[in-house]
Amino acid sequence: MSFPEDFRLISYLSRLEHAVRFPLSSSYPESMSIDTLFELAGKEHRAPFMQTMLDYPPLRGTPELLEAIAATYRQVTPRQVISFAGADEAIYASFQMLLEPGDHAVVITPNYQSLESVPMSRCDVTGVALDENNDWALDTAKVRAALRANTKVLVINFPHNPTGALISREQLNELIEICRERGIWIFSDEVYRLTEFDPADRLPQLADVYERGISLNVTSKAYGLPGLRIGWVACQDDVWMQKLERMKQYLSICNSMPGEFLTTLALNARAPILERVMERSRSQLAALTAFLARYPDRFSLAVPKAGVLAFPRYTGPEGAEVFATRLVEEAGVMVIPSVTYASELNPVSEDFLRIGFGRANLDQALAEMGKWLDKQ
Repeated sequence: MSFPEDFRLISYLSRLEHAVRFPLSSSYPESMSIDTLFELAGKEHRAPFMQTMLDYPPLRGTPELLEAIAATYRQVTPRQVISFAGADEAIYASFQMLLEPGDHAVVITPNYQSLESVPMSRCDVTGVALDENNDWALDTAKVRAALRANTKVLVINFPHNPTGALISREQLNELIEICRERGIWIFSDEVYRLTEFDPADRLPQLADVYERGISLNVTSKAYGLPGLRIGWVACQDDVWMQKLERMKQYLSICNSMPGEFLTTLALNARAPILERVMERSRSQLAALTAFLARYPDRFSLAVPKAGVLAFPRYTGPEGAEVFATRLVEEAGVMVIPSVTYASELNPVSEDFLRIGFGRANLDQALAEMGKWLDKQ
C-alpha cells in the first residue's frame, strides 16, 4: 500500500460537509464552552488560566497534566504517561516505535483507519473481523489463529468504534494471556472508555493490567472536549516510553499550554463532566432507538453498549452509501456509510450506517430525517 493513503472517513466528511445542516455523524458528545468548564471545575481556576504564560510546556506534558492523567489509572504513574496533539499523533508515533520491517501485527476490523494503515506502512498485518451477524462479537480463537512467530503487537479497540461493541473481562484476560505467552504487545484504543451504559461492562485499562499494554486515550470522546486536542499514551514499560518520547521530538514536540491547562482542569473535574455526557447519551440513545424502530424495513440495530455512535444495518433497496448521500444532499442530514470503514485486511459490509447521537440537536436532526424518509 502507499502511505499515507486517503483517509476514507475524513475524505467523505470533507467532500460533503458543504451540504450539512444537521450532523448525525459526530463521533463525540456535545461539547461545552470554557465558561461551562469553569462552572463545572470551579470558577477559582479562571484567574490562573488567564495568567497562564503562553510558553512551551514540557515535551511529555506539564507535571500537573501528567498527574491528572495518571490519576485516571490504577497502576500508572505520571512518569509512564506522554501527552500528544490528539489521538492520531499518538497512534502514528506508537506504531513507528513498535513496528519494523519483518514484524507482524494483528488488528481488529472494522476500525479507525489509522489503527491499520499506520501498521501496514511498517510491516505485514493480519485482520481479525468482528462478527457483524452476532452483535459485533470477537472470536478470540481467531485472534490466536492469526498470530505468527514474528507477531509484535495486537491492536484492539473496546469500546469499539464505530459499533459500540464490547468484549467481556474474560475475553480480555484471554487476550492478555495469549500475548503474554509470546511477549506480544497490546495496543488498546480506549477513547470511548467511561461511556459504557452499564458500568459493569467497563474493562480495565491495558496499561494497568499488562506489562506490555499500551493505553490510548483522548479528551474528545468521553469528555466531549475535542477542541482541546489533547491525547495521551500510558504504558508501564519505561524503556519503550523513552523511545516514544524520542519520536514525539520529531512531531509536535509539545502541546499548547492553554490546552494542557484546560485538560488538567477537566480531568480533575471528570465526575460532573462524565455525568453530564452520560445523562444526555442515555436519553438520546433511547430516542434514536425509538426513531429507527419506526422504519423496520430500513434499519436493524445492534444497540451499542458504549459511546455515542450507533451502527445500524441499512436494509433499503438503494444501499447505504446511496441513502447517505441522498439524505445529506436533499435533507441536509449527514450520516456516514460503512464504505468509509473499508479495510485493506478484511471485507467490511457496505450495508451499515454510522449515526452519532451525542449532539444536543439530535431531536431536530431526527425530525428532519423523518420528514425526508416519510416522503420516500
